[in-house]
Amino acid sequence: MEDIEIARNTKLKSINEIAKSINIPEEDIEQYGKYKAKISPKLYEKLKNKKDGKLVLVTAINPTPLGEGKTTMAIGLADGLRKINKNAVLALREPSLGPVFGIKGGATGGGHSQIAPMEDINLHFTGDIHAITSANNLLSSMIDNHIYFGNELGFDKVVWKRCVDLNDRQLRKVDTGLSKEKNIVPRTDGFDISVASEIMAIFCLATDIKDLKRRLGNIIVGYTKENKPITARDLKADGAMTVLLKDAINPNLVQTLEYTPAIVHGGPFANIAHGCNSIIATKLALKLGDYVITEAGFGADLGAEKFLDIKCRKANLKPDAVVCVATIKALKYHGGMPKEDIKQESIEFLQRGFSNLERHIDNLKNVYGLNVIVAINKYTHDTDKEIEFLKKKLQEKDIELSLVESWEKGGEGAKDLAEKIVKLTDKPCKFKYAYELEKSIEEKIEDIAKKVYGAQGVEFSKEALESIKQIETLGYSKLPICIAKTQYSFSDDAKNLECKEPFNIHVQNVVLRAGAEFIVTLTGKIVTMPGLPKIPSAEQIDLDEDGNVVGIF
Repeated sequence: MEDIEIARNTKLKSINEIAKSINIPEEDIEQYGKYKAKISPKLYEKLKNKKDGKLVLVTAINPTPLGEGKTTMAIGLADGLRKINKNAVLALREPSLGPVFGIKGGATGGGHSQIAPMEDINLHFTGDIHAITSANNLLSSMIDNHIYFGNELGFDKVVWKRCVDLNDRQLRKVDTGLSKEKNIVPRTDGFDISVASEIMAIFCLATDIKDLKRRLGNIIVGYTKENKPITARDLKADGAMTVLLKDAINPNLVQTLEYTPAIVHGGPFANIAHGCNSIIATKLALKLGDYVITEAGFGADLGAEKFLDIKCRKANLKPDAVVCVATIKALKYHGGMPKEDIKQESIEFLQRGFSNLERHIDNLKNVYGLNVIVAINKYTHDTDKEIEFLKKKLQEKDIELSLVESWEKGGEGAKDLAEKIVKLTDKPCKFKYAYELEKSIEEKIEDIAKKVYGAQGVEFSKEALESIKQIETLGYSKLPICIAKTQYSFSDDAKNLECKEPFNIHVQNVVLRAGAEFIVTLTGKIVTMPGLPKIPSAEQIDLDEDGNVVGIF
């Protein structure tokens, strides 16, 4: 049975009942139909003196085309904690339409571990990403309108891009203003995908509506001939942008198929942006639940690194435990096993692929000082011999293993992981960052590359070095680093899965995001507007004769 059918065949509770289960008063939710709601910002104020619950981060090995089921694991764990009578709340990202219609498909979990209503969440949801797209493009419109009416601020270079929440490689570079109307200045522009927009990053790192407006005003949209930055505040665009986001900034409440409350809010990409749900949602969840399960995007080298070095630093958060998700078939793939043979037993390829998992564990445990458990999404073709091999290898590193079957069994299939997480979160840890903010931009990038990726060094292009010098001149060198890199490898080469030979990280360019308050580092061949695959998921998505959505997986 497809995920969408499992979700549709499950009778959901009204969102009022879900809110009541975690003591959210009816006056603090605004319903979007029967099963979705926005949570009032006043609720956090009421709860701000309440002790926080424990924070559990779910991350994973580098992703493969086989899928690892990180979101499914996070949902299963939350349901599993509820099965053992713990008050658990989920805090997850919103899906982008780009992957839904592209190569990845939906992002609401799978099997019996899903958040619902899955069609709504995967498509337009409560309109948050549309609001972000509108705010982004309003700013673009106001830039070009200002130039049209005389360019009083002295734009010499525009650095702000338009965006759309779809994969469309044709829009990576476009010529605009070609109508030949009087005063229109043609220029080369481009589009980012909405979830890579700086406004999405700001949205997820803001602490409240006032902080949101402050950060929006700080966005650098262009430069004068003297290299003086021009901001959204200079254009008087920050107020209108804030108005467009005033409802979106409030977190969304939904539920799992087993009625666990889920706060789903914000969704920046992890390979391009910082890959975490909103600080507002996570902090609210910590007041509502005794255990909060959240996830970071893609592998731990990207998602967890940014969660820890950017989000935790900004929000003064500390995970009490980290779950690193893997599958035996994905580990064999990382070991070089051909995709068509992946169901066959092979200790040799598993041993080679184990190095990917090992690196992530060592980073989480030794670079960041956190308590770690490995959770394996179990498949029927996993053999006892392969499982025992993995257990033994992890025991040598003093790391527990949990076999999870939440896709098939829901929370019941994650009870073992839930019980182990409860014990793990009681252990003390010495959380630390991978780098200190006081270091130079180059040193911080090198720290991530060497400590987290295992690179031998970093090669900076001439353009990157010039950008770094400009950022230092403007006084922004003490911001954290957000590295844009392929998710498939520790290196910046998507095909270098095993990383057996020494490698360098190649920095193409460095971009200041003054509103988000981090510095984006573009490496390898990364792009900020993805394209569709040869056969996109969109080809299978349709309405059946009864008007039901089909094909989202």
